[in-house]
Amino acid sequence: MSISNEDVTKLIEASFPDAKISVAGDGYKYETTVISEAFDGLNTLKRHQAVYAAVNSAITSGELHALTITAKTPDEA
Repeated sequence: MSISNEDVTKLIEASFPDAKISVAGDGYKYETTVISEAFDGLNTLKRHQAVYAAVNSAITSGELHALTITAKTPDEA
């Protein structure tokens, strides 16, 4: 059981509708880059927690096993 790159993107978009999001994965390991103003003023841990919260349903269901996150503000990107 795995989740598509498109579905991971949709989960993140639901929490970060104005973000630029890229997702790459092979059905087991996924990588995402999320660029959003929402990360302004947040440290790396808080940014990652916000992205994990967006995909938590897929993690708890077992569809998403591993996610590497890069989270930046537009100014940092």
